[in-house]
Amino acid sequence: MSESTFKPEDMPILDIDTGGTRVYEASRFLDSPETISAYLAQSMRSQDPRILMKALAEVAKAQGVNKVAEAAGVNRESLYKTLKGGSKTRYETIQKLMQALGVELTVQPLSSKKAASVKPSAASK
Repeated sequence: MSESTFKPEDMPILDIDTGGTRVYEASRFLDSPETISAYLAQSMRSQDPRILMKALAEVAKAQGVNKVAEAAGVNRESLYKTLKGGSKTRYETIQKLMQALGVELTVQPLSSKKAASVKPSAASK
């Protein structure tokens, strides 16, 4: 194998002024039920529970964590723990949280392209 000729010191350094920028926070734009439901629906399409939990956290932040916790019937610390993810969150908890946020889970058929790629499991045969 030949020896690498890469030298990190030869890499150009970009001098970008980020002083006038802020961290993107989706919660700043979640200002209507339609926007919130579209945002959550898109996060669910990823099929990654961490992305859904992050999206739920952004919506809770937009609506006020204390208000959402009260509406969901949990204390603020429990809500933060739930939204942090990492543990398996129960469906009942997600359902209470979504109701507190003013949205609901719905079911719809997969597009024919997606449905064709989903194969039934051995348990459903």
